[in-house]
Amino acid sequence: MKNKRLIIALCFFIALKNYAQNNWQHKDLKQDMVFGISTDKAYKELLEGKKSKTVIVAILDSGIDIKHEDLQAVIWKNAKEIAGNNKDDDHNGYVDDFNGWNYLGSEKGNVGFENLELTRLVRQGQKRFGDLKTLPKDTAGLANYKILKEKLRIQLAKANRGLAGEMYVEAVVDSMLTIMGTENPTLAQIKAFDPETLNQMGMRKRFIDQLPQYPDFATYKQNTITNGVNHYKDQVEFQLNLEFDPRYIVGDDYNNVSQKNYGNNDVTGPGAFHGTHVGGIVGAIRNNGIGIDGVADNVLLMSVRTVPDGDERDKDVANAIRYAVDNGAKVINMSFGKPYSPNKKTVDEAIQYAMSKDVVLVHASGNDGLNVDVEPSFYPNCIDLNKTGKPNSWIEVGASEAKDDQYLVASFSNYGKNTVDVFAPGVQINSTIPYSKYALSDGTSMAAPVVAGLAALLRSYYPNLNAFQVKEIILKSVSKVTHPIQVKGQIGSLSDFCRTGGVVNAYEALKLAATY
Repeated sequence: MKNKRLIIALCFFIALKNYAQNNWQHKDLKQDMVFGISTDKAYKELLEGKKSKTVIVAILDSGIDIKHEDLQAVIWKNAKEIAGNNKDDDHNGYVDDFNGWNYLGSEKGNVGFENLELTRLVRQGQKRFGDLKTLPKDTAGLANYKILKEKLRIQLAKANRGLAGEMYVEAVVDSMLTIMGTENPTLAQIKAFDPETLNQMGMRKRFIDQLPQYPDFATYKQNTITNGVNHYKDQVEFQLNLEFDPRYIVGDDYNNVSQKNYGNNDVTGPGAFHGTHVGGIVGAIRNNGIGIDGVADNVLLMSVRTVPDGDERDKDVANAIRYAVDNGAKVINMSFGKPYSPNKKTVDEAIQYAMSKDVVLVHASGNDGLNVDVEPSFYPNCIDLNKTGKPNSWIEVGASEAKDDQYLVASFSNYGKNTVDVFAPGVQINSTIPYSKYALSDGTSMAAPVVAGLAALLRSYYPNLNAFQVKEIILKSVSKVTHPIQVKGQIGSLSDFCRTGGVVNAYEALKLAATY
């Protein structure tokens, strides 16, 4: 999810400096004919002149650009810590955790790229079973290792094929640019280009069809060709590479899941695109004349760096949840996930701890287009808690489109009648990215912070609500969808694909909250 697995499906990326399109997720279906969550309507008709309380929202992610022009004023500051004095002023075990914490680093630096969990499990299996001369007692473990090893082999072979294909395309494109004598040709120059090979002819047609969607050819090439090469390179060199293990940078005893005091205070890190985008959706400053508007207007964003470019580690996730809770977060957003969780119990205990402390946890359902009722291998999750029937404050979010038709559920979104709670806007969402820029992104990663922002909005204007009530209100107030929905060739009602059968709605949620 990160390219990869961070639950971001970057179908279309545009970097913008001081301009951003109006975010459609704030629109109202009846007024604007766009299936947003009616945020703007709620502010105008329900919240104008009302007092609110500041709510801390923890963003467990890849890091946030805390100097971004549209976020800097809403970044959480630890009032008990003196910034930059190299002391643990609040005695919580973390030195200079002024804006949050980074579990992916140390004084040596930061982890950027990481393995997938599959790769780590195969590496562990190699150590246990790789050189055995006789059959071990743990035959089940050996059998599982062989299954995982074969899965890794298949994924690596696929990645190598993809890399070869993308590099070939890149070579064809570079040959065309050499002939044209420019790295950034105009559409007119491309139309005038005389292909020398069939491959060049095919690429020329592709350019003519797709280039009008981008500001220039250089941007188009970066996002459709160069990023494609890098996507597979990252898989081959880092995510699926058994010889690559960056955990030495962190320097912790990874097998000691109870260890907490490791990391550093660099809450931005080397790859903050995803976390910055997520944070902006939750709480980018509203009505300031620049950038975008977040969902919530009185929040502080706590960056807890947990997710590398690869799969996050269970130990880090559990510690990040506990850190957020212990430092005052009342909403936690988790736009990440992976198919294996070797220390699930540790994460589950942290989730239970958060719930016991009155915290709402919002999680993206994933971008594999799967029914997670049938294939529940996406962690962390709340499946076991749901089975108990007891109230909980976990909200699982799928991604929806802007148009109210049969394709309302985003094509990439995971779904599940018993597992996914709600849908929220997650396609072509414009938000903040590093260096005070903005970009459009797709993914359940974008849908989850819409809901986290709504949870924060409710807790801000109705601070007496507890976490269970906030979840209940969000689920009860969805905009029900009555027309047929098509998901992966299946046709049914939206209630066949999520527990509530609806898309979250801020206007209705706030109206309902007023009755509690």
